[in-house]
Amino acid sequence: MQIVTTLPSATEMVAALGLEPVGVSHECDYPPRAATAPAVTRSRINADESASSAEIDRQVLEVAETEDGVYEIDVETLADLDPDVIVTQGMCDVCAVDETVVADAVDRIAADPEVVPTDPHSVGDVLDDIERIGRAVDREARAREVRAELESRIDAIRKRTADIDAVDRPRVAIFDWTDPVMIAGHWTAELVDWAGGAYGLADVGARSRPREWEEIRDYDPEIVIVAPCGFGLEQIARNRTDLTDRDGWDALTAVRENRVWAIDGDHYLNRPGPRLVDTLEALAAIVQPERFDGPDSDIAVPFDDLAGLESVSDTSATGSGS
Repeated sequence: MQIVTTLPSATEMVAALGLEPVGVSHECDYPPRAATAPAVTRSRINADESASSAEIDRQVLEVAETEDGVYEIDVETLADLDPDVIVTQGMCDVCAVDETVVADAVDRIAADPEVVPTDPHSVGDVLDDIERIGRAVDREARAREVRAELESRIDAIRKRTADIDAVDRPRVAIFDWTDPVMIAGHWTAELVDWAGGAYGLADVGARSRPREWEEIRDYDPEIVIVAPCGFGLEQIARNRTDLTDRDGWDALTAVRENRVWAIDGDHYLNRPGPRLVDTLEALAAIVQPERFDGPDSDIAVPFDDLAGLESVSDTSATGSGS
């Protein structure tokens, strides 16, 4: 079966079912072999690691004012792949190619694939998507197994935090963009709740949206986690002053008590696939460190440690150009 995926989370779900897409998006990089498949998508903005949060936001807003959109499909490559199934998304036209763009591309090729859109706003939606994709690619039994495995890991965390009273749950704020400041939505609230924290700035399923900095200061989080969409730890390091230079940053309880962390937002928090459970396990270690071992350093690091990552990254960039 010829399967094409147009976003990283879909590629990971297909891989979890034991299959390899014949075509992927330009952002698909996990499992690592996925990056070797032909890319069927392109971005109209420059979002590489040298671009700042503010610059990326400016580009997105400018493109949004046109009819072209942020992403486009390489129709010629898609036609050559002759897909039977295309897994796409309808959640966010800034995050990845959406189903409308895919439908237009399908109308221009000879193949007549089944288009399977994902639109997750909760962890349950992600698990449902795994089963929906499993049905589309004839891997229903494996999809049920994957779901059961993930639910077992979720349940293991929830059982260890279920007895924590509301008054003992620290106030958590998770940023999925830093200039402008945005609070992570969708599945984030339930992940924080399961990890033993309180997420008072957004409800389960709520979309991420810009916030006034005063709202963050008034909430005064006891734990801050920085996980911008599309940013790995090194790119977060390069943009850390988006937060540290803000008025009142040093007065936040989380900063004063040294409970500020960075999570790889590209691979984990903002990628609604199987590794959301890895994100939950990392969050549990951050939110309730007395109950869980520390998070994997590939997923999360203390925010103060980002200065070291920034220095390493800048040195590497200089060396590679000499």
